[in-house]
Formats: sequence, C-alpha cells, structure tokens
Amino acid sequence: MKKKIVKVGEIACGAPELFLISGPCVIEDESTMMRTAEKLRQISERLQVPVIFKSSFMKDNRSSLEYYMGPGLEEGLKMLQKIKREFGFPILSDVHYPQQCAPAAEVLDVIQIPAYLCMQTTLVVAAAKTGKVINIKHGQFLAPENMMKPAQKCIDSGNDQIILTERGYTFGYNDLIVDPRSFYHLNQTGFPVVFDITHSIRKYGIPSADARGGAREFIPVLARAGVAAGVDGVFIETHPQPQKALCDAASQMCVDDLEEFLKPILELHAVEVKYRHHAVSV
Repeated sequence: MKKKIVKVGEIACGAPELFLISGPCVIEDESTMMRTAEKLRQISERLQVPVIFKSSFMKDNRSSLEYYMGPGLEEGLKMLQKIKREFGFPILSDVHYPQQCAPAAEVLDVIQIPAYLCMQTTLVVAAAKTGKVINIKHGQFLAPENMMKPAQKCIDSGNDQIILTERGYTFGYNDLIVDPRSFYHLNQTGFPVVFDITHSIRKYGIPSADARGGAREFIPVLARAGVAAGVDGVFIETHPQPQKALCDAASQMCVDDLEEFLKPILELHAVEVKYRHHAVSV
C-alpha cells in the first residue's frame, strides 16, 4: 500500500527517512527543557535525523492527586513556543479536552490524542477541525485494525493529516505487550506509523518514580523489532536525569545516551527500507 506523506514543518512523515519524536514526558523547569532541546538539536544535526519535540503541558491521567500533572495549558504553551522559536523544532503535545484544541493549535504542529482517549469523538473531532496534523495513539483496549475508526472521524471532519502511534496492549496485571502484528495492521491504513518505545515498557500501577515502574532492559529489543517491522518514526521520551523526572522517571531515556542508541536503529531502518523497496519491485 502506498504510504501517505504527512508534512510536519519540513519533516516528511511516511517518507523513507526515519523521524524521531522526543522530549521530556511532561514540561518541567526551563533548565531541564532547554538542556534537552539543545541536546536533541545536536543529535539531529550529527545523525541527520529529523526531530519533532514532544512534551506534555498537562497529564490528566496520573494515578494520584499527589503526582505532578504539568504546568497547564497557558504556561506550558509558552514554554513550547520558546523551544520552537529558539531551536526550530516542530512541536507535539497532547490534549485531553475539546476546549484545549484551539489554543493548543496556535503553538503546536502536531496535536496528539492520548491512547486512553482515542475513541472520544468530541475530542478527536475538535482536534481534527484545527487543521493541524493529528497523532492518534493506539488505545491499549483496541484491536489495531480498528484504529481506522478514530482516523476516519478525522477524515470525516475534513482532516486527513494523520499519524498513528503504537504503544502496546494491556495484558493483565499492569503489563503492556507489543504485538508485532500491530505494525502490519497500522501500516495497512496507509498513514505514517510511529512506535512509542518508552511508553511501551511502563509498568502501570507502580509509581513512575519507582525503579520497578519501567522495564528499560527491553527498550533495545523492542526498538529493533518495531523498526524492522517498518515503522516510519520512533517516539522516545528523554530527560537529562530520568531518575529525577517528575513523570515516567522509570521509563524515560537519558538524553545523553540517545545518540548512541539511535545509531544502530538508523542502520537497521536503512536495511528495512532497502528490503521494502526490493519486495515491491520483485
């Protein structure tokens, strides 16, 4: 199936070049945000990998009122606008309510629909009507072929600029399982497909600051599996000091380790692209 090319700034999502979505899980202090963005800029230039900067202005699905939820819409968008202006990255963040979509669209290049909310019609439609690129995360409860349903809501609302992101299925007792068949089904939609690697190793029900809240040892093998299966982009949350992160501390990757991690992934992607083109021509 011919892959749709979705433009995010100068990045052609769905083209042969692998792209990266990265940044801290949630917006923190300015120093943390700027350090991460500066490092991502260096990595992007050295490895020639396009980067979409991601950070949430609000996390409305934290499991306790005691946990950090982010600075909120207004302050969060100010920080994202500053990163966009100083580093030139396209910006992605997630929305939780329809009324957040219009103000978010004034800053964001990509509006993300959280996995838990991917079937919320009013939210998906409000996001689609902004005209921005929409990244719909695959709900843990939804068969991958059914991701055409929220995608179709966007299309019916006049917006076919869609990216679909895999992040694992709930498989009892707080485990998320990545089924490689999902990449096939999502690719069959024709939209660009992203693999959210770091969220897929979270252990839900355990505080993200607890070392048991993420299984980082599985990141390399899952990354290779997703890239070999033909994804168009990878989603890797990064932080200068993950152990001190205010959200998803047990699953984010240290931004200082990201460059070396990406090198074999980019090499594998190049092999997969050659295989794909050979298979089409045979």
